[in-house]
Order: sequence, then C-alpha cells, then structure tokens
Amino acid sequence: MEPSDRITGGFEIVPAVLDQEEIRDVATSLEEGGLERSRAGARHLMRYPIVQQVARDPRLIAVAARFLGPSPIPFRATLFDKSPKNNWLVVWHQDTALPLRERRDVSGWGPWSVKAGTTYAHAPAGALSRVIALRLHIDESGSDNGPLRVLPGTHTRGVMSDAEVAQLARDVLGVDCISPAGGVVAMRPLLVHGSSKAETDRRRRVLHIEYADSLEMGDGLELAIA
Repeated sequence: MEPSDRITGGFEIVPAVLDQEEIRDVATSLEEGGLERSRAGARHLMRYPIVQQVARDPRLIAVAARFLGPSPIPFRATLFDKSPKNNWLVVWHQDTALPLRERRDVSGWGPWSVKAGTTYAHAPAGALSRVIALRLHIDESGSDNGPLRVLPGTHTRGVMSDAEVAQLARDVLGVDCISPAGGVVAMRPLLVHGSSKAETDRRRRVLHIEYADSLEMGDGLELAIA
C-alpha cells in the first residue's frame, strides 16, 4: 500500500482497532508493568514487552502503513494518563522533537537536548513528514474528559513559530478527536493540536506510539528506540 494523505486533514479516527477484552488486558498489563511514571503518565516505553507487542500488532501497523507505506517501524511510545487527580491543559502546538541515537550537527536539526538519557533534536519538516503517531485509547475519550483537539490541515504548513500557531488557532475551527476504548487516532506530528482540562471524573489513558518509514533519517542521523 502506498503512503497516503488522502486523509487531507492530517489525522484519522479509527474507532475499533482492539476489542474490549483486548484493551482491558492491555490496561491491566500497563498498570501492573512497573512503568516509571510521572504526573502525566510515562515516557520511553518501547523497552517494555507489553508496549512492544501492542506497537507491532498488525492492526496498528496497517493503520500506520496508510500514511507511511508498507513497513512502518515503531520507535517511541508514551502513556498519557489524565484523571481527576492529574488533570491538565495542553496549549496548541506541534510535535517537532525526535529521539536520536547520537548527536550530529546537521543543518536543519536542533536545538538539541537530553531527556532521561535519550538524545533529542527538533527536526525539520521533511523528517517529520516521515512519522505518524497512533494514539491507542485505553479508555473512552469523550468531549468532557479532555480529548485531543486538532486543527485540520495544519500539518502542511511546515514547522511554525508560536505566533503562527496562535494565529491558526484563531482562524481554524478545532475538532475533538472522540474515540471509544480500543480505538485509534492517527495524527501527523506537525498537525497543530492540544487539549483542554477534563470536566468529568472519567479517566482518559492513551498509549501514544510513533512510527517512521525508516529509522535512518539521512546525513548519518538515526532514530533511537524510546
């Protein structure tokens, strides 16, 4: 299957990827898996077998392949866990930082940083166009529990300044990405997105897995497995 952006908004909602029993098993495994958690969830999860298993599920691979071509590779996973105890607002933004095996001073990449021992750089638009994020919903995401919101079509505008993002947020109507448990929201990293605080006591956990068409990014840069 060839890569496709016929989903011209830069995102796709797939409401039923894992069934309810499967997603309950994933939730239990994540809760009992000894993840190193922060207030908002847990990062750098690809080293955990349960996360590797989910990321390589043929059904998720098939969704990623619609954007990237036949052989998408999962390279980074993050758990977001929004609840009454840990509730937060995410302002409109793009995701531009990628984990890399080592630092190389290549034009268009940077600034650089190190997070929990992993090297990161802000990437150019060309590299980010080779990535898709799949957000697997562990819990139902409704309009009242702080769902992902996106500004459709904004992934085509390249890497933008904060002022440009703020202007788009005034000009483009946002869309709530609502999904049942077991559903997936696919999104391009450069799609402008955010979320509001939850207005209910219902928990909202999302396993956010990123895929690339190759780990090789050119000029000797290689994505790290995180």
